[in-house]
Amino acid sequence: MGLLDGKKAVVMGVGNQRSIAWGIATAFQREGAELAFNYATERLRENVEKLVVTLPGHERMPVMPCDVSKQEEIDAFFAKLGEQWGRADILVHSIAFAAVEDLRGRFHEISRDGLKLAIEVSAFSLIALTRAALPLFAKAGGGSVMSLTYNAVDRVVPSYNSMAMAKAVLESATRYLAADLGPQNIRVNTISAGPLRTLAGSAVKGISSARDLMEEKAPLRRNISQDEVGNVAVFLASEMSRCVTGATIFADNGFNVLGVAD
Repeated sequence: MGLLDGKKAVVMGVGNQRSIAWGIATAFQREGAELAFNYATERLRENVEKLVVTLPGHERMPVMPCDVSKQEEIDAFFAKLGEQWGRADILVHSIAFAAVEDLRGRFHEISRDGLKLAIEVSAFSLIALTRAALPLFAKAGGGSVMSLTYNAVDRVVPSYNSMAMAKAVLESATRYLAADLGPQNIRVNTISAGPLRTLAGSAVKGISSARDLMEEKAPLRRNISQDEVGNVAVFLASEMSRCVTGATIFADNGFNVLGVAD
């Protein structure tokens, strides 16, 4: 018996095999969940489909287009999912984007349009996706929503810039959604993972240095892995966390508790 037996989980944001979303998806399947995926562009479609076919039972897994900056694609995605599944129990938001120039320069040089885009794609999309999933959660009698954040919200991380602003909005949205949707038995949380070598993280200058620093200074003296974040996500998706909502769960080997890390 897996912790997620019989659960239907929508995992949004897989980019390649190093994506946190992929680590979460494989952990979910290990625990018995049925999976559905999106791809944002045709360029990413091949990546997602190549990964999905490696999973047992992949022929039953919906893989559909959904660019979260386009409301019509969000609506179409969940309408089709409703036709195929009827309900959903879990929604994973592992989506982030910021213009490269806003992640490489000095903070005061970020652009107005770049910040708007980062917030729309990385934070408002959590609200838009959750809203679209509500009818499917209602059929399931509730649900668990989770997203991914980073401690650059509370600590200055060089070059994180506009993405730090977007993650701050994401964490605030998590709390407001939790308060708003709790009466419908929908829990909303976010995981603050340590630095991983992901497609999105590669755009942030100095991510390798951050990993080196974690290994040297974090209380557990090591880096984190996809699998470890996936296990935290399993906890948040399962009945084991049924009293947890509106929380930011740190999965960073304790690095967040340090006041001075250098």
